[in-house]
Amino acid sequence: MTNLRILIADDEPLARERVRSFLGDTPGVEIAGECADGVAALELIRTAHPDIAFVDVQMPGCTGLQLMDELPPELRPAIILVTAHERFAVEAFAAHAVDYVLKPFDRKRFHQALARAGDHVRARREGDLGTRVEGLLASSATPRAERLSFRADGRIVFLKPDDIVWVEAANNYCNLHLAGGKRLLLRETLSSIEKRLGPARFARVNRSALVHLDQVQELQSEKYGDYVVILRTGARLPLSRSLRGRLGRFVTDAL
Repeated sequence: MTNLRILIADDEPLARERVRSFLGDTPGVEIAGECADGVAALELIRTAHPDIAFVDVQMPGCTGLQLMDELPPELRPAIILVTAHERFAVEAFAAHAVDYVLKPFDRKRFHQALARAGDHVRARREGDLGTRVEGLLASSATPRAERLSFRADGRIVFLKPDDIVWVEAANNYCNLHLAGGKRLLLRETLSSIEKRLGPARFARVNRSALVHLDQVQELQSEKYGDYVVILRTGARLPLSRSLRGRLGRFVTDAL
């Protein structure tokens, strides 16, 4: 397990030495740095990224409470405020200090505060890891195949987009040409179905036909620069010149 990295910030050399001596016999920790004023402590937190900071409340340049206000939550280590005065306790916990230790403290009280801060760090690490794992799972998960519902002959039929080979319009009706040679007559406009199926897998080839792009087998040229779209089922559909761009960006650059 990664060691807990500790910052010691106190303007009193003896106070820093006391914290350092207590850390000396503590397994699983390392000192990330020491400083004697609040400004230096801020800079060290931003650059060294310690897990836990023992911070004196009253320091030159910047107090311990001001230091906490300066740090956004994502940069703030688990801060244990250390002071000889009880009067700052309410402010300390309002600022979300992990602990508030009064000088002079003994080894037992020191390790109690360190343990509390360690629990805080581990809980945050586990939360960050959980968030990352959820993100990876979400990004790598195969999306569920969606189904669309169509009303036909007094019934509701559920189809996956890949069940549809092409759609043929006839006034206010549409024929869905399905895989396996089946057909489904709908009282729905081609524009409405086109919008529901979306442009990722379907493209309009002329005013009356919408095709599944995976079903396009070839484009065959005819006289005067016209093309015919030939589907895998053998269906032949004229390609409108005004709609070549829609099909061409998915099928070929030669149009």
